[in-house]
Amino acid sequence: MFRLFTILMLVAIAPSNIRAITVCGGETACTVRQGDYRIELPMDGDLRGVYVYFHGFKSSAKLQMEQRSLVNMTLAHHLAYVAVDGIGGSWSFPNGARPGRDEKTFVGDVFDDLRNRYGFTPDKTVIGGFSIGASRAWYTACEQGERTAAMVTFSGVFWNPLPKASDCVTGIPPMVHFHGTADRTFPLAGRAVGADSHQGDAFKSMAIMRERAKCNIKDTKKITLDGILCSSVPDCLRGDLIMCIHNGGHKARADWLDAGLTAVGFPK
Repeated sequence: MFRLFTILMLVAIAPSNIRAITVCGGETACTVRQGDYRIELPMDGDLRGVYVYFHGFKSSAKLQMEQRSLVNMTLAHHLAYVAVDGIGGSWSFPNGARPGRDEKTFVGDVFDDLRNRYGFTPDKTVIGGFSIGASRAWYTACEQGERTAAMVTFSGVFWNPLPKASDCVTGIPPMVHFHGTADRTFPLAGRAVGADSHQGDAFKSMAIMRERAKCNIKDTKKITLDGILCSSVPDCLRGDLIMCIHNGGHKARADWLDAGLTAVGFPK
């Protein structure tokens, strides 16, 4: 009886932007159909949105939450950090290495749950990921980009055969993508994975996004983010699509995340 009274009291005093009883967080995963995710909120209560992150190969939502440099940088931008859980440490998508779960529906359910629990509307939802998780973010932007405000990704793009621009929604969000010239795991030109799958070319993948977003390619400009020279294409339907090529390998770094989130409109 006392426990029920405590829960009812918490609901009564909960902030208005959290619209349901929050029974997950910390060590407790938030469950939706076909999977789950983990979430951490800024301690100071200054909550302006959410960064939904898809982990790399052989990782998990639990392990991703232990990558404290990325988590803490996200929180510093007044965003909740969400780590979405793949199946068997990976993700499925058209022509990917591991077909399986209907990821479009699953990710849509995650978006719905984040909105119902915390009030995270599309204009407050940034997506991102690393390696094959970045690929999942790219397909999410292609399939349901209108449900997101922006995207910041690292070291992963589409897989072959690449989608056509017309396969994607018109609502491609503003984005920043970081990729290294020394990346051997997911090279800029892609590589074969097993006998049947092949990673896509990063430049061709970005060209598809820019075409669908109706960017003005002729006015491409050079900008610098965290000391990295990037190409930024203006006049896209929803905002600039930026590609940053560094001389490193297969990695995601908190300082790049800092620069990326700031560039897409979520400063500290």
